[in-house]
Amino acid sequence: MNFKGRDIIDINDFSKEELLFILKTARKFDPEFVKSDRSNYTIAQGKIAALLFFEPSTRTQQSFSSAAQKIGMGLIGFNDPELTSIHKGESFSDTIRIMMAYADVMIIRHPEAGSARKAADIADIPVINAGDGPNSHPTQALLDMYTILKIFKRLDNLKIVFVGDPLHYRTFHGQFSALSKFSGNQFYGVSPKGLEMPAEFRNSDYHDVVIDMKDLDKTLAELEPDIVSVGRIPKEYIDGDTQKYDFQVTMKTLTVLPDHSVIMHPLPRVNELDPEIDTNPKAVYFQQARNGLYVREALLALVLGRI
Repeated sequence: MNFKGRDIIDINDFSKEELLFILKTARKFDPEFVKSDRSNYTIAQGKIAALLFFEPSTRTQQSFSSAAQKIGMGLIGFNDPELTSIHKGESFSDTIRIMMAYADVMIIRHPEAGSARKAADIADIPVINAGDGPNSHPTQALLDMYTILKIFKRLDNLKIVFVGDPLHYRTFHGQFSALSKFSGNQFYGVSPKGLEMPAEFRNSDYHDVVIDMKDLDKTLAELEPDIVSVGRIPKEYIDGDTQKYDFQVTMKTLTVLPDHSVIMHPLPRVNELDPEIDTNPKAVYFQQARNGLYVREALLALVLGRI
């Protein structure tokens, strides 16, 4: 498959076969699957990545930065638009046009939904969406898929439970959209009333479970999930008192889950994951973050036509 010059904007832009190809390519950068250390691999030597982060990020920004350097790329960009000409009134379009002149691929995070697609329409270099508000975060969905594939050796016939805020949480939207391309998967959105999954993400395999979040352990015991995908309640999108939405996955929660099930979370967390569970084998969220490096190395190499 030829990904050279392709934009990575939304997980729905890719077929099942294309997603599997990306995941297969990521294995070439994962030390669990290759004998040699690829940290000095120079397949993209001489190429420049522009990281345009219009809002704060830790994992996505740093993993893209690390991924680019691991395959030999140079870096330019910013993580605080107040330190750029944007502070002087430069338009979004002009910023994109200027930065594309200096780089071979652009990685953009922006709080406004649709901003990555807008940047791709302007730029004549590949654009990778690193999160556009509540809309989409395709590389997060890909690293989640990669993590699931490594653990379960399959992406079908799984029971996935989204715990938190399926209404606003783009990670759940991405996971649902990606895993819906595979057969036999069942999805359950466990949330307080008013935070159910938007209509456009529903199909016959999706089920709402509206509960008082104090009953989370009981609900998970009844569902017997393979994957518990947890997310913080994004309070920046919710008006009024949000304390009624608070919940926490604890060591007690883990005892009610099947032995093979795992807890996933894109991070950052607030209070929804008790740190005591971090070292439990069911907790795989730090593995997720690490897997993001291999997926992003693969994507950069692919859109540059270097692999």
